[in-house]
Amino acid sequence: MADDGASGGFAGRLGAHVAAADDGSARIAFEVTADHLNPAGTLHGGVLATLVDTAMGTAVRTATDDDDVPATSQLTVTYLRPGKPGPLSVTARVRTKGEHLTVCEAEVEQDGKAIGHAVATFALLHG
Repeated sequence: MADDGASGGFAGRLGAHVAAADDGSARIAFEVTADHLNPAGTLHGGVLATLVDTAMGTAVRTATDDDDVPATSQLTVTYLRPGKPGPLSVTARVRTKGEHLTVCEAEVEQDGKAIGHAVATFALLHG
């Protein structure tokens, strides 16, 4: 998969950028702004869930055939500490790839500290 920069769809509208994507891994760069905060003033959990889902889906696409479409069938996000305004990155990698199911893992870092971890299972829809 080529590095095309902007992420598409909902994640792209949030401002997510694919910084790298190759060989079963992907990295997304993101700038947390006031628009991404919850009432407590920290990064909204739904935004973080979108970012990890997008990074892992991108990683899966680099490890599948062009006619295979990954569909998230299970997503577990662990919030380790609150996110805040400023840059963060999400790094995702394929852990296990099967014929019909693929398992990925993602780490979210901000200011050199882990703020989230995620694991997801993707069903591969064959075109």
